[in-house]
Amino acid sequence: MRFSELLSRLSIPVSEDWVHLGSDPEIERCAALDADAAQALSFLEPGSGLDQALEATGAAAVLLPREASLLELAGRGDRAWAAVDQPRLVFARALALLHPLPRPEPGVHPTAVVDPSAQLGQGVSIGARVVIGPACRLADGCVVHAGAVLYGDVALEADCEIHANAVLEWGCRLGRGCVIQANAVIGGEGFGFVPTAEGWVKMPQTGRVVLGDGVEVGSCSTIDRPSVGETLVGPGTKIDNLVHVGHGVRIGSGCALAAQVGIAGGAELGHGVILAGQVGVANRSRIGDRAIASSKSGIHGEIAAGEVVSGYPAIPNRLWLRCAAAFNRLPEMARTLKRLQR
Repeated sequence: MRFSELLSRLSIPVSEDWVHLGSDPEIERCAALDADAAQALSFLEPGSGLDQALEATGAAAVLLPREASLLELAGRGDRAWAAVDQPRLVFARALALLHPLPRPEPGVHPTAVVDPSAQLGQGVSIGARVVIGPACRLADGCVVHAGAVLYGDVALEADCEIHANAVLEWGCRLGRGCVIQANAVIGGEGFGFVPTAEGWVKMPQTGRVVLGDGVEVGSCSTIDRPSVGETLVGPGTKIDNLVHVGHGVRIGSGCALAAQVGIAGGAELGHGVILAGQVGVANRSRIGDRAIASSKSGIHGEIAAGEVVSGYPAIPNRLWLRCAAAFNRLPEMARTLKRLQR
C-alpha cells in the first residue's frame, strides 16, 4: 500500500506539518534501518546518533520522533517520513498491518484426540495430535497448535492461542486472548515436599493456575499450581521465555518478566512490576506496584512501590551504583588501610 494509505490506517493525519509524503512510495514491508529496505518502513527512536542513522538508511519511509533537528535533516531529501510521539508503538501497529501472522482454519485435525465431554466454541482450531481432556471448555476463536495437551477441566476464554507442545494441566483457567508459546507448562505441580526422618513426603498439589485476560507466556516457561488455592497472573502481564513462576505466586496486572526470572512460591508482585533478566525472587517476598529490578538482582523481603533495585541482595539502584564504583577501588583502599595500620 502507499505510505499515505498506511498512515491513514494507522490514524495519522497526512495533512499536518509532521508528515512528508515525498513521492508517496509503495510500502510492502517493515525493516530495520540498516537492512536492504527498498519499499520498506523503518523507524527511529529518541536518542544519540539518530542523524547519522537517518542519513544512512535506505528505507522508503521512516517514522521519526518529534525532534526539530531530525525534522530539519529529514526535510533535506525527498524521503517520506512521519514524526510521531511514539515511533516504536506506531511501528508495532504497522508490523501488524503489513505482516499479519497466518491463522489456521477452524476445525479439528483428524489425528487430534478430543474427549467427548469437551466443549468447543465457534471457530475453534485444533491442530495435529492435540489432546483435549475431559470437561475442557474452549470458547470461540481459540487456536490449539500441533502436539499441545490440555488435561481435564481446562477452560479457555475466547481467542486464546496455545502453541505447539505446550501443556495445560488440571483445572487451568485462561482469560480472553491469552497466548501460551511452545513447550510452556501451565499448572504443573508445585515443588512441595515435607521433610521427615524417613525422607521427603510429597505434598499433593491440588490448586490451579489462573491467568487474566491478555496474559502471554513465553516458550519453555513454567507456572506451577499450589497445594491449595490458586497461582494468579493478572491481566495484561507478559512473561518471557524460560521463566519459572512458583506455586501460589500472585502477580498483578501489566507486569513484565524477562527471560530466566525465577519467582519462588508464595511471592507477591504488585501491578506494573518489571523484572529484568535472571532476577530471582525469594519465597514470600513482596514487590510493590511499579517497582523495577535490574538484571540478576536477588530480591528478599519487601520492595517498596516504585522502587528501582539492583544487586544481590537487591538494594536501591542509586546505592548499588555507588557500591559498584567503590568495588573497583577495593584493592587500592585495602593497601591504603594497611599503610594506615602500620
